Amino acid sequence: MPVKKKRKLSGTDDHEHKCKITSFTRLQIRGARQISDDKVFSTKKCLAWFQEYAGLDQVVGPEAMEKFCEDIGVEPENIIMLVLAWHLEAASMGFFTKEEWLRGMTSLQCDNTERLRSKLDFLRSELNDSTVFKNVYRYAFDFSRDKDQRSLDMDTAKSMLALLLGRTWQLFPVFHQFLEQSKYKGMNKDQWYNVLEFSRTINTDLSNYDEDGAWPVLLDEFVEWLKTAS
Repeated sequence: MPVKKKRKLSGTDDHEHKCKITSFTRLQIRGARQISDDKVFSTKKCLAWFQEYAGLDQVVGPEAMEKFCEDIGVEPENIIMLVLAWHLEAASMGFFTKEEWLRGMTSLQCDNTERLRSKLDFLRSELNDSTVFKNVYRYAFDFSRDKDQRSLDMDTAKSMLALLLGRTWQLFPVFHQFLEQSKYKGMNKDQWYNVLEFSRTINTDLSNYDEDGAWPVLLDEFVEWLKTAS
């Protein structure tokens, strides 16, 4: 007699097949969720990142700022740091509070060093937008002045102007020389704002400068000094 073949249990193959599909699908979902989670900004991670630098002080101070700059690969004097401070709306140079850090890093969607590094080119490119540059330039005045002074001391003003206009304004070298030999010990907000406007609108040969215009005396004296020196 022919040997009887064992009858397969109904649905066994289908069950095994379904289990494999289910397991594979779960792995896919778990993997997709992990990738998705990695891309989503985390306030918790952002605060933990802040704590790495702030410690018990609850503020990123000058020493911690140096370490922060080293970690992201940017010199403290780099203009990118000024743009970053503008995003954080930081009140004082050399310091980032927890509120400032969380506000700015949330807007940039950065919760770790790697993410911020990936945004550095973007931060630099923002300066190519004339409106953004103007906002950063104006922000720099209050950011870098001593809070008990209404004006920016001249040494700080010259450093900040070099950072902001040194590479783009052809007359900056001679304007810097003028400030060096001038009687001015500081620069007020109106003077600061008008230096940018002057750099954007007045020709390098001063041919379109209106002596009767509403320029601050500082800039009138600069034009007179430059014409005399030429």
